[in-house]
Formats: sequence, C-alpha cells, structure tokens
Amino acid sequence: MVLAGGSGSRMKSGEAKQYMPLAGKPILWYSLEALERSQIIDDCILVAGGGSRGDGRDAEEYVRREILERYGFTKVRAIVPGGSERCWSVANALEAYGKMQKDGPEAGDNGYIFIHDSARPFLTEEILERTYEGVRRFHACVAAMPSKDTVKLADEQGFAASTPDRNLVWTIQTPQVFDAALIMEAYARLREQYRPGQGGAAGRPPVTDDAGVVERYTAARVRLVEGSYQNIKITTPEDLAVAEAFLKGGAG
Repeated sequence: MVLAGGSGSRMKSGEAKQYMPLAGKPILWYSLEALERSQIIDDCILVAGGGSRGDGRDAEEYVRREILERYGFTKVRAIVPGGSERCWSVANALEAYGKMQKDGPEAGDNGYIFIHDSARPFLTEEILERTYEGVRRFHACVAAMPSKDTVKLADEQGFAASTPDRNLVWTIQTPQVFDAALIMEAYARLREQYRPGQGGAAGRPPVTDDAGVVERYTAARVRLVEGSYQNIKITTPEDLAVAEAFLKGGAG
C-alpha cells in the first residue's frame, strides 16, 4: 500500500506535496511507477488525501483521473481516504485489504503487506527485494540506514541527556513490510484502545510508524534492512531540491 494522504503543510504550498511536480511528474508517480514495474508487488491499495490541487475536486477522483489513468497504472486495486493520523490512514487501507481478501479467491491473511510513504520517491526494486527477503525470514522488517550523525537524547528542558552508541542508531524509512496476519493483528489491537476522529490522546496513539504498532501490540521483533541514503522523505522545500539533484545525478 502507498500512503498519499498528507497535506504537506511544511512544504509551504497550497498543493499537497504528493501531487507536487518533481522533474515534470507528481511525486506520487515515482512510488507507483516502482511498484508497477516490480516483480514482487502484485497489487496496491492507495491512500489518497490532501485535496486535489486546490480546485475543489475530490482527492480520489483527482488521483484516479490525473495519475492512475493518465500514466496507465494498473496495480492499484482500491483508493481509500486518509485518516487524521498516519496510523488511521494505514488502518483504512488494512480494512480495504481485509475486504478484498474475503471477496477474493484466496481468502485469509496470507502473504505480505508493504507499506510505503509516497513522499519517498526513490523506491527501487533493490530495496523491495531486500525487504521482501527480510519479511520472509523475520516476518516483520523495515527499510533503514545506519545514522551518519551522532544522536543526542534530550531531557524535557532541551538539554542533552544521553548519547546512544552511533553504531546502534538507524534512521527508519519505508517500505515497512509485515506478514499480513501480523500487521492486521497489531492494528486490530490498536483500534481496541484508540478511536480515529476522537480528540486528544484518544485519537492519537503514541506510535509514528507501522513498526511501532507491531512492537507495541505484538511480540514480534522488527528486523532493520538496508534501504538507501537516497531513499529520502520529501517534507520541506529543501528536500525537494535535494530530490531534483538526485534525479539529475541518475538516482532512482
């Protein structure tokens, strides 16, 4: 599944970042293109949000017409709305996946689920292959890279409290990949405790990625698998400039 439900407020643009152009194509195009070409990925659920392009059209309509149909993507089997938090966007996609499994020829929770942020346009077949091998061996894995920087943990007053061993620090990326049954179980337990749409802590679980949900609600251990230092997440205008430089240099 591909998450494209963000508003991209830190891009300081009226257009959601997943639809912003990168070398002439929407940022979302790059992730969908990688999945379309992949020999590993069978189909895709797309979480769409962020409006269209400020013209009032529904996000699903915009994505279907201006991205899927325009560029000929065929693996997207469903488009679902984004949630108020990232985890609720994933929960919406997992709900759609569950319905597809029940209606399909291979009912059940077999197989693997790849969860990727559309704001990471430099997804490659090599990353997909490594995470695929990782999930087959360990049932849960995430693309990640060893930190190049020293990391400090701060206290509540903003002072350095401790310095973890840099050799043990990784920066987490996507895709994050899980046995289907495992991630479905983790999110089912999450929804037992929290409810989307509720204000405050009731609607904001203390997790920032899918690995965190699995770690919190199951006994599974999540394997860190090499991604790429170029597998950046576009969040700010500076990131967009870096991505353009990567493309000029032949990345992706």
